[in-house]
Amino acid sequence: MQQNVSSPTPDTRRASMVDTAVVSGAPAGILRRLFRRKLALFGFAIIFIVVGSAIFAPWLVRYGPNEQLFDGLTLQGAPMPPGGDFLMGTDLLGRDLFSRILYGARTSLIIGVIANGAALIIGTLIGLTAGFMRGRIGSVLMRFTDLMMAFPALLLAICLAAIFQPSLWIVAMVIALVNWVQTARVVYTETTSLSEREFIAAERTLGASQSRILFKHILPHLVPTLIVWGTLGISVTVLLEATLSFLGVGVQPPMPSWGNIIFENQTYFQAAPWLVFIPGTAILLLALAFNLVGDALRDVLDPTQRGQD
Repeated sequence: MQQNVSSPTPDTRRASMVDTAVVSGAPAGILRRLFRRKLALFGFAIIFIVVGSAIFAPWLVRYGPNEQLFDGLTLQGAPMPPGGDFLMGTDLLGRDLFSRILYGARTSLIIGVIANGAALIIGTLIGLTAGFMRGRIGSVLMRFTDLMMAFPALLLAICLAAIFQPSLWIVAMVIALVNWVQTARVVYTETTSLSEREFIAAERTLGASQSRILFKHILPHLVPTLIVWGTLGISVTVLLEATLSFLGVGVQPPMPSWGNIIFENQTYFQAAPWLVFIPGTAILLLALAFNLVGDALRDVLDPTQRGQD
């Protein structure tokens, strides 16, 4: 009996074309829909200001971030308040807080991008391999992911940071090692679902190789998900870095970080509240901005939302 190996049906071809259109999309159309959202524009504005301030910090400040301008405390027993030559006042060591905030933005952004990028790569590789290979390999990888998810991320990060000598790159590595599990779980679910789609079955029927199916059909369909998770993950990374620095196991002084600025000045919270309020507000706004942009991207790249804007 001859086996009927036919070409993909019209419905199968249509599904593949629709999915490809969703992945590739029209960049202009995506940007247009994205910029219609006021909250997304607000998030982009904050990110633009923070990134611009971090890049041009040497030209925006009058004093270096570690330059001690005087002995620190004023006659009133507190650091100098905002005003005059010091836009945001000075800390308890007589350093310009505005300068330290701008240079601290560099630290947060560098760690946020590097750590989140590394976590995204690790999570994608593990989730993609587990979802595509299935069987024993997939089971082992996902049980390892479940094991990592069982550990509190903050506690695990503190333990890892305490083992290694804390520095900017070590902190980025530590955050990446504890922050990849959510990405792996999402990518695994998406890959498993895509592997069962009709156009993938049609490719297998036509004799497509595993590598072609993986890199030509499955991986491109994960791009919107990875973009959204990558954007949202930066806010988580920034918060985690600030927490580690505040606890003393993150970026070490004198390198400025928003977290260690709060840690260094917390004893003057009542006498000089701006020393804690300003860096705390910076952390809040940057995390909020990436969350707003990530939420907007999720809605724009979701095919079920097309035509609803």
